[in-house]
Amino acid sequence: MDTPLSTIAVVGLGTMGTGIAEVLALAGREVIGIDISEAAARQAVTSLEASTARAVGRGRITEQERTDALARFRTYDTLQAATEAELVIEVVPETYEIKQQVFRELDGVVSPTAILATGTNALSVTRLAAESLHPERVLGLHFFNPAPAMKLVEVVSSVLTAPPAVEAVTKLARELGKEPVAVGDRPGFVADGLLFGYLNQAAAMYEANYASREDIDAAMKLGCGLPMGPLALLDLIGIDTARTVLEAMYAESRDRLHAPAPVLGQLSSAGLTGRKAGRGFYTYDGPGGQEVVPDALTPSPEAAAGDGRSIASVGVAGSGTMASGIAEVFAKAGYTVVLAARGQEKADLAKARIAKSLERSVSKGRLTAEARDETLARITAAGSLDAFAEVDLAVEAVAEDLEIKQQLFATLDKVCRPGAVLATTTSSLPVIAIARATGRPEDVIGMHFFNPAPAMKLVEVVRTVLTADDVHATVRAVCTKIRKHPVDCGDRAGFIVNALLFPYLNNAIKMVEEHYASLDDIDAAMKLGGGYPMGPFELLDVVGLDVSLAIEKVLHKEFRDPGLAPAPLLEHLVAAGCLGRKTGRGFREYARR
Repeated sequence: MDTPLSTIAVVGLGTMGTGIAEVLALAGREVIGIDISEAAARQAVTSLEASTARAVGRGRITEQERTDALARFRTYDTLQAATEAELVIEVVPETYEIKQQVFRELDGVVSPTAILATGTNALSVTRLAAESLHPERVLGLHFFNPAPAMKLVEVVSSVLTAPPAVEAVTKLARELGKEPVAVGDRPGFVADGLLFGYLNQAAAMYEANYASREDIDAAMKLGCGLPMGPLALLDLIGIDTARTVLEAMYAESRDRLHAPAPVLGQLSSAGLTGRKAGRGFYTYDGPGGQEVVPDALTPSPEAAAGDGRSIASVGVAGSGTMASGIAEVFAKAGYTVVLAARGQEKADLAKARIAKSLERSVSKGRLTAEARDETLARITAAGSLDAFAEVDLAVEAVAEDLEIKQQLFATLDKVCRPGAVLATTTSSLPVIAIARATGRPEDVIGMHFFNPAPAMKLVEVVRTVLTADDVHATVRAVCTKIRKHPVDCGDRAGFIVNALLFPYLNNAIKMVEEHYASLDDIDAAMKLGGGYPMGPFELLDVVGLDVSLAIEKVLHKEFRDPGLAPAPLLEHLVAAGCLGRKTGRGFREYARR
């Protein structure tokens, strides 16, 4: 099967098929576009003309290159047109019946040396290949949408696939300017295998009324740097498509995390399948529309507002990076800040850390020298929590240990004036357990900042069952003043971000444990296919494997789901002292500084 693959047929000219055809034609391949719908074929030509015209306008290709590419694209309404093809890529609807019929017909059309590729992201390539007379030439070639822009291509081998076929399409992918990742045959492969579990959990979180759709999406974009929130992404993918993928994943894994959330079935049955229908989790400006329009579920600014307490001074307890960052944020916003640590020396060092941070901002032109001096002047370093006697808001940012936090809040209860708001920055502990250490749990709330606090825009505002309404309103107003985006969530393990992020990271570790894919391939797949700023193993090593394991254990204990049990490999690495970048070794090794 040593072939240059110069003539390629694309069967199914929907959005994905048309995008693949464009990539191939621009790369100099003769492209045979096949669709039983004449309207779909015409639309494919129109789309290719429009997209290549935009490419010329943006200087990406010349007018001659556009003309040549359009001339290389021909459309037909029968599979007989694929006779000359050296490679056929099918992207027809995601059902075994339709795809198997296509492969059976192609057996009688193409030459014995032609390669047959399926674009499935949910169905078994092995099962599809078994229906072919030549299963050794069948493989998966999974492009990502939009195909012209997305760099990742998953090359999927079944146990029947001949290595030369894999080599040929891998070489083709590289010649197309793509990054091919070799994977085995299981539903979802790498990228979707990790992505759809995360999307499913987000849908279940919304269905449980734990958080609003807007807050879930904002939390994952601002907290993890993702290009889209999970519910908006489900609308883009198609809720019916997502449900099909999850059904296939669950059929193999029997993992509850892959069992489609009921809301996906309900929306699909109602025809509310996302952008293509004009409505899914959100409402759009029409079928196929991209602009979200207000609907009955859209929160009004008035609803979020409320009468809060007056906040002029803030106390920050702690001396670490997070405490210093939070103190800097409040001081920049004009608040008078008391930064208290266990001893004056630690408090002074924490303030010195803030001074260095402000100086870096000045050197980069982000802050004036005058603003630096004014900000630093608003911060008082104190060696005792007694200095919090007159603060209006006390924010705790000490070690993530329940006993330590409870002791601190018991002290705050004695020291702080009546009516002061008491906030914990915990990322995983129950806020109510911290609040009950005081005699005024109605004044206690969670304010989960993200690291580094000066740069990260998200704050998860965590209400307990006892938190007073005016305390909640106060903290939301404060978040706005310090230029952070508050999202509301209830008091349960992981809140929004960690509850969605860490099961995804845990599942990535399980993929490596099962020898399904390498660290590098998984990281590349999620960055190139999912738009993640970091791959899961890069992120785990940055966060710290001990921290990650602790969060996984909290989630598993809270929800009692077997799928949330920490991956054994993570536990083994932590036991060996391989904690990530901070120790020089985690999933990868790092040069010691």
